[in-house]
Amino acid sequence: MSQWDAVHDDFLRETCRTDGARTLRLDLRHFAQDGPGGEKTETATAKKRQDARKKGQVMKSAEVITAVILLVAFFAIKLFGSLIYERIVIFTRLLFSDYMLAGTPGFSTNGMYKLYFDAGIAFLLSAGPVLAVVYAAAFAANVAQVGFQFSTEPLAFKPDRLNPISGFKRLFSMKNLFNLAKSLVKVLIVGAIAYVYVSGKLADLTLLMGADIAVIIRKGLEMIFDLAFRICAAILILAFIDYGYQWWQYEKELKMTKQEVKEEYKQMEGDPKVKSKIKEKQRRLSMQRMMNDVPKADVVITNPTHFAVAVRYDLTVADAPIVIAKGQDYIAFRIRQVARENGVEIVENRPLARALYDAVEVGGRIPVELYQAVAEVLAFVYNLKNKKIV
Repeated sequence: MSQWDAVHDDFLRETCRTDGARTLRLDLRHFAQDGPGGEKTETATAKKRQDARKKGQVMKSAEVITAVILLVAFFAIKLFGSLIYERIVIFTRLLFSDYMLAGTPGFSTNGMYKLYFDAGIAFLLSAGPVLAVVYAAAFAANVAQVGFQFSTEPLAFKPDRLNPISGFKRLFSMKNLFNLAKSLVKVLIVGAIAYVYVSGKLADLTLLMGADIAVIIRKGLEMIFDLAFRICAAILILAFIDYGYQWWQYEKELKMTKQEVKEEYKQMEGDPKVKSKIKEKQRRLSMQRMMNDVPKADVVITNPTHFAVAVRYDLTVADAPIVIAKGQDYIAFRIRQVARENGVEIVENRPLARALYDAVEVGGRIPVELYQAVAEVLAFVYNLKNKKIV
């Protein structure tokens, strides 16, 4: 009886009350959610993780991807800033010189096609490098967290997704509430960083009011990039915190009960009862084959009752004597019995029988150190049978 059943029965005895012909019995199993061992306390197995990946259930933090994209985007804009500025200036001059001047065919059909084409080329040349770097960073951030995994299962149609009650529960789930709180915290932190930074730069902004436009643009861009990198650093710190939380949540969701681990083991390795029966059948077949080989032996060396080893010497089979059967206790008894029934000589030699049993497997050759002892036994047997030893 398990500890659970003992506690349950004690509780029944304490809570059973007889009132006339009516008896009240309370069964704790109706209040148990999963019964004993139902808690998910076991770390997920490799198979469980693989199945989860196939279903698209992977460990990924969206905050890490957002932080990497923002940081790389600002670095790329700063790196390619002069190229972007040059392309914008060239296109602006082209726009005002070729398309806006009176008397030019800029607003004709062909002129508009050319304008769209030149605008597209200017956009690709200015924004293309930045977009390429950002897309590469986003791809790398995803692969670093998830690896290469493609699954269509999350996109499959599931009727329960149309259930408004289930949708309402998902909307107000702890996960979504945590994401909402996380977004609010992020907004507050970003707002606080921006407020503190701008407040400290008010004096510098006042001095720029009478400055040249080029100076204003240059100083403005410096301040924007400085503020952007500060915000990116804060978001990156939040991303590391979120990554730790997502890892903890993912591991928690994958946890298994002891029963699930047992069932999975049965599926992968087979039912232990079935495996035990198979092994038992294999042992019986192996013993049957061994007993069938005993009549081919030249001699059975015994201990005399605990061990029995059947030895055969045939140059057409091996260049040394081999053990074709061996056993202990009951199997030794069966080997001796089969040997007597088939006229195989039985020789008692306690140390040799034990040494052969320990040193040689069935089908194996006699080791060199036992050649002399085995040769003496075979010579004795061959003398009895008037055979010549080779």
